[in-house]
Amino acid sequence: MVMCVTLPKDPQMLLSVINTKLRNDYASLEALCDDLNTDINQIIKSIEQIDYVYDKAVNQFRPKSKKKA
Repeated sequence: MVMCVTLPKDPQMLLSVINTKLRNDYASLEALCDDLNTDINQIIKSIEQIDYVYDKAVNQFRPKSKKKA
């Protein structure tokens, strides 16, 4: 059965949906994208617009680290 899921276009809303799905349903971003037939690079690019990056160690998008001067 193919799932038809429409993901939000707004990066903040997308972040919330993706992190929730990663926490509750998927072992990795790759598995989520495969299951939803979604382009992983498009998701990463959209969420990076709000300064978040995917952290495989915790299977979540997290804020980009700010380097100390």
